Amino acid sequence: MVTFRNNNNSVRRNNFRRSDRNFKSGGDRPKFLSNYSSNENFKRKAPGRNNHNAPKLIEKYNDLAREASSSGDKILSENYLQHADHFTRIMNEQDTIRKQKFEENKAVKDVSNIEEKSIKTDEISDDKTKIVKVAKSQPEA
Repeated sequence: MVTFRNNNNSVRRNNFRRSDRNFKSGGDRPKFLSNYSSNENFKRKAPGRNNHNAPKLIEKYNDLAREASSSGDKILSENYLQHADHFTRIMNEQDTIRKQKFEENKAVKDVSNIEEKSIKTDEISDDKTKIVKVAKSQPEA
């Protein structure tokens, strides 16, 4: 006859029936009073991470569309063409953003170069006035 031990069952049972409902221990518990009005929980963590290979994805979906149309599946072919069009738009958007950043950087560099030149010309004019003042202050022999 097998005897069951009841003294260990109560300890084991308490491990699985904790007072908190999510069964996570320590600092892993979620904050229940979080602010859901801000969209930080719903934002993508790494924007553009899937779109960094847009040209390769465009080529991939165009090839799949060609293959689907050759096998006679017009609907699947159109679906792949829509995917390729989507990544084409993403690539164009990335190009415009890159051009805008380049133009902004160029404008900032041009402004800083102009400021440097104006500072240098001010220094030169200050040096000239100093030379003139020194020349006037020295008695002629």
